[in-house]
Amino acid sequence: MNPKVISVVGARPQFVKLAPVAEAMAHSGVRHLIVHSGQHYDHTMSESFFDDLAIPAPNINLGIGSGSHGSQTGAMLPALEDVFQAERPDWVLVYGDTNTTLAAALAAVKIHLPVAHLEAGLRSFNRRMPEEHNRVLTDHAADLLLAPTEVAMDHLAHEGLAPISRLVGDVMTDVCYRVANSVRPGWRDSGLPDPGPDSYLLATIHRPDNTDFPERLEAILAALAGLPLPVRLAAHPRLREWAERFGIELTRPGIELIQPLAYPAMVAAVIDSAGVVTDSGGLQKEAYLLGRPCTTVRPETEWVETLQDGWNVLANEPEGIGLAATRAVPTTPPGQPYGDGHAAAKVVQALLTA
Repeated sequence: MNPKVISVVGARPQFVKLAPVAEAMAHSGVRHLIVHSGQHYDHTMSESFFDDLAIPAPNINLGIGSGSHGSQTGAMLPALEDVFQAERPDWVLVYGDTNTTLAAALAAVKIHLPVAHLEAGLRSFNRRMPEEHNRVLTDHAADLLLAPTEVAMDHLAHEGLAPISRLVGDVMTDVCYRVANSVRPGWRDSGLPDPGPDSYLLATIHRPDNTDFPERLEAILAALAGLPLPVRLAAHPRLREWAERFGIELTRPGIELIQPLAYPAMVAAVIDSAGVVTDSGGLQKEAYLLGRPCTTVRPETEWVETLQDGWNVLANEPEGIGLAATRAVPTTPPGQPYGDGHAAAKVVQALLTA
């Protein structure tokens, strides 16, 4: 009988990674079940990704919803354990570095089910980031580590995990390249006017270190508003929540506030932009893959390859955002450190042969 794999997802980046993996699973005859934790639950952060990327509907949606890190992760554990006990899959496949990732890994290993971690080996070395703890703990709990890059493989080897590590490439590259070939319909479907190429900067801000402190959040927004090009700020629910809590106005001269974009529209927005300003790991990489300069409002990045030749620049201090975001476009084309767009097939092969 063909093996059974349960994919556990719950947040925007995981839905993107799931798309090519689900397709590769179907082509390989794997019995594939999708469990949605409900970590992201509004339409633009969840259901639209399944629609836009032609992902099969989740077999199970736990509907956990928002909450503190502890309460959210804790609520997921018994719900996931019940699913795993009922299904007894050959593999539990977890994606990335969210609370969903850690909860699924813990629930599975405690009942002796094999766990595979997709996007293993990434390290920011910033222990203030909840995501850093999620990814490190998951790597050390898992039975199979599916790494996107040589740098990630080196991190895993340094931590004594080389025997269970496999280099498969980055599945987000698969879907980014595929979607980039049909972005105009995605842009029209976003409902936004087309401003023409290179006439704006695209921005997202959502990490706690940037949103949860009023002086810092205000300084970042002021820096964005002061840029010489208009900024389209795709406002994550977390950004809206904390701005409202602090009484900080997001819409101001120089900033156009927009809803989070469906993935095809986001790809189109990156392509048409003059550059990206973000604290998102996924958007850093998408900007790199699509050949747009990125300014990252963080002191570090897991995707160190994007820093090559200045395609990505770290600007953790708000006063550095302006200079970084208006720098010249690099003349050296981006490389291919994330693979050639066929990582999902390698993921499935690794699961079948492990």
